[in-house]
Amino acid sequence: MEKKESSSISITTPLLHLEKEAETSSRGGSRKRVIEDEEKDEFNVNDCPIEQVRLTVPITDDPTQPALTFRTWVLGLASCVLLAFVNQFLGYRTNPLKISSVSAQIITLPLGKLMSATLPTKPIQVPFTSWSFSLNPGPFSLKEHVLITIFASSGSSGIYAIHIITIVKAFYHRTIHPVAAYFLALSTQMLGYGWAGIFRKFLVDSPYMWWPENLVQVSLFRAFHEKEKRPKGGNTRLQFFFLVFVASFAYYIVPGYFFQAISTISVACLIWKDSITAQQIGSGMKGFGIGSFALDWNTVAGFLGSPLAVPGFAIINTLAGFVIYMYVVIPFAYWNNLYDAKKFPLISSHTFDSTGAQYNVSRILNTKTFDIDLDSYNNYSKIYLSITFAFQYGLSFAALTATISHVVLFHGDMILQMWKKTTSALKTQLGDVHTRIMKKNYEQVPEWWFVSILILMVFMSLVACEGFGNQLQLPWWGILLSLAIALVFTLPVGVIEATTNVRTGLNVITELVIGFMYPGKPLANVAFKTYGHISMVQALGFLGDFKLGHYMKIPPKSMFIVQLVGTIVSLSVHFGTAWWLLTSIENICDETLLPKGSPWTCPGDDVFYNASIIWGVVGPQRMFTKDGVYPGMNWFFLIGLLAPVPVWLLSHKFPNQKWIKLINIPIITAGASNIPPVRSVNYITWGIVGIFFNFYVYRKFKAWWARHTYILSAALDAGVAFMGLILYFALQSYGIFGPTWWGLEADHCPLAKCPTAPGVPAKGCPVAY
Repeated sequence: MEKKESSSISITTPLLHLEKEAETSSRGGSRKRVIEDEEKDEFNVNDCPIEQVRLTVPITDDPTQPALTFRTWVLGLASCVLLAFVNQFLGYRTNPLKISSVSAQIITLPLGKLMSATLPTKPIQVPFTSWSFSLNPGPFSLKEHVLITIFASSGSSGIYAIHIITIVKAFYHRTIHPVAAYFLALSTQMLGYGWAGIFRKFLVDSPYMWWPENLVQVSLFRAFHEKEKRPKGGNTRLQFFFLVFVASFAYYIVPGYFFQAISTISVACLIWKDSITAQQIGSGMKGFGIGSFALDWNTVAGFLGSPLAVPGFAIINTLAGFVIYMYVVIPFAYWNNLYDAKKFPLISSHTFDSTGAQYNVSRILNTKTFDIDLDSYNNYSKIYLSITFAFQYGLSFAALTATISHVVLFHGDMILQMWKKTTSALKTQLGDVHTRIMKKNYEQVPEWWFVSILILMVFMSLVACEGFGNQLQLPWWGILLSLAIALVFTLPVGVIEATTNVRTGLNVITELVIGFMYPGKPLANVAFKTYGHISMVQALGFLGDFKLGHYMKIPPKSMFIVQLVGTIVSLSVHFGTAWWLLTSIENICDETLLPKGSPWTCPGDDVFYNASIIWGVVGPQRMFTKDGVYPGMNWFFLIGLLAPVPVWLLSHKFPNQKWIKLINIPIITAGASNIPPVRSVNYITWGIVGIFFNFYVYRKFKAWWARHTYILSAALDAGVAFMGLILYFALQSYGIFGPTWWGLEADHCPLAKCPTAPGVPAKGCPVAY
């Protein structure tokens, strides 16, 4: 990627003293001084090369502004604890509701201002030391607010390892030592600091790694804190936020309670009420979604995130992948009965046996050794999947290799340059104004902080898995191998996310590797997956937060401390809440034994449990080779590896055709690989809204887009979250889900889930003959 010419960018900032003295000096000034100033301008005037960042992120900083204060600790820790408890509590419910950090971001603003207006300003001396601090160091600052939001973000993020603890206790009905469980959860969350320390120079300091999603937060913080004049006949950004927030909050009671049918409207199902095929084609939730739509922001952004925060080219690539997958590949495979597809639902995340019934894992699992009983397996059935679930794994294989190939071809030179030009060369050639401000004003986090945490967490992970009677089944070499996989993939996956807002996970490749190397061990499989996948995910989360701090000019050490403390506190609250629920609610997660109407059905953990059957109990040897049903899925590794090559060749053959470089094969292959649990209607509505704002509005009303789009996104999310929370605690927690009428049910496509093969029975479905 070429650097922009410095002469094309004009910046004025008193912080960096970028005024061109050579232009204002007298003609009698020394030639040497002019040359020095030109060199200084060449170093300082190069602004960020990303237009969206230039439109959104300010290039000023006040290093005297308070950051890690008493208010930050109180409000930040309170937000972290509250969100961690609420989200874990709600996560086991039939309709889990995730409260994002945006909610805390909004609430803590007036609380912070109240504390600054009421708390005493007199310094407090720490006994027996020379340290002192103030409960009120002055007006509530933007930097305090950012750090509080990072605390809240730690609390709102789920703890992936809790899934392991849940399936052990609630699905497999086995015991696990609480210390082993806590060490497992803590080490998986904290290992990412090591990878973040290694790659922060490349994924944070580089201006080309711009992390699009962070611009939503930047816009919202600016709306909250920057003083601005209200435009004539218009609103300030903060006023605009609250107007949209109130509208979103009030409106969501309709699709959230009174008229839930508008969250997915499938026109074909309303016309053809007795046709399985028509409902498969038209269902937005269980089928292809042709003719389906929604009037609900939660449908638009619920699974895929807000489309307003995704670059336009990434939206087009994602939709291209969705269209090819759902309207070409899956129809061809299903109606040609590939892999006996017609025996099973078109879209389902469950496992099935050869008769079309749901797979009974208890028939093949040796309860004493907790591994597969091959005789029982051979006498029962191979595992079958719905056609979309099977191809989802194929697309995951392709997305993984396509990511590697794409990054090597399109970003390889830049990454190689970054590796070679460390420290001063990196600052000089690849820094932008934001990097220069941070380097000048703040002390960076020492490398040994990251290394120390990495070493400690590796030791803790070894204790968790090898100690306590080897309850987690994963040997020491498995831990080290999983961490090596995470280390290798963090940089290429980070490059994709930092430029496109799309992340490729390692969950499938880690399941595949350990499934072949150590088959028949369900807990070893999920532990390996968690160490390999989540340590990378956590690293990218930390790096994304560092980039937000980079944009908002947060002292790096303060950001590190908040991330570290927030991670530990959040994990402890999530763990304690989950352990309490799992040990106090009888038959939690078991729908067959729970009382009628009980909400404790654990839908997310059910998917995790089925994955542990596929990859752990049965294993990829008996799934994706000649011993299983789906050996053809392995071709997707090669397809993904080769697919970016033609795009790269065309981009070099036709360098003036800029749109060719925007074809992103990793995004295309991952475009629909989340179906299930994501539904067709989510992709359709997400794409329509994203195209409208990031193409039409962006091009026709660029000033409005720059001022309002990210604020609009945050306000819509916050309104839905707050109304959802009120509905849950006021009504749904008492078993009141809405008035009993036709509009209570979304989609209205009950036959879309039915098998179409002759003689296969299914509950609520006519049997085909």
